[in-house]
Amino acid sequence: MAGYVAEFGKNGRPVEADGRLDAAAFHRNHQPIWAVLKDYLAGQSGDVLEAGSGTGQHVVYFAGQAPDITWWPSDLHAAHLRSIEAWRADAGLANIQPPQPIDLSDPAWSPAPSAAKGPDKLLAIFCANVIHIAPWRVAEGLFAGAARHLRTGGKLFLYGPFKRGGKHTALSNAVFDTSLRERDAEWGVRDIVDLEKLAESVGLKLAGSFDMPANNMILVFARD
Repeated sequence: MAGYVAEFGKNGRPVEADGRLDAAAFHRNHQPIWAVLKDYLAGQSGDVLEAGSGTGQHVVYFAGQAPDITWWPSDLHAAHLRSIEAWRADAGLANIQPPQPIDLSDPAWSPAPSAAKGPDKLLAIFCANVIHIAPWRVAEGLFAGAARHLRTGGKLFLYGPFKRGGKHTALSNAVFDTSLRERDAEWGVRDIVDLEKLAESVGLKLAGSFDMPANNMILVFARD
């Protein structure tokens, strides 16, 4: 699969000696994101996979807010996996599993491919800022895996910029979309209509949408 638009740690920000990376966006968006997720996850128990954990900061924060949930971080980049593990060790939370290498472009991906026993059916999957900086087949693989691994009533949360009916929700998103497509023709801000069709093809349905700061959204897909 094509690489992501940016690998954390290659943009001039310092890397901690233990491998921890810091994403500026995390400090802006982790609380607004959890404000939405908590209505679905707070007080719940089970397993939640973060698909494409990046630096690992989000999964550590979420795990601290929902201690009865076991969190399964994942990513494709080796540097990200090191950072996730370093943040996990730094937090010392018992409800975060070691990060797993997952390639979402492979429709047969598993929540814990290197573990002897992975999680049971998932309560939820959270995926932030991935599908617009990857080929469409990554979105296809993500939804295919969600249909396989979510338990009945399980949720897939997508965070990022999206189009509505072929139109951008803000000028900044249109500019961003153009920059993505200039870098790789397979990347780009995805349309909610296309994602709904993809979801329906695998037995998921759009169950909610939330406007977020900086012209982003959270889309919630549910498995019947």
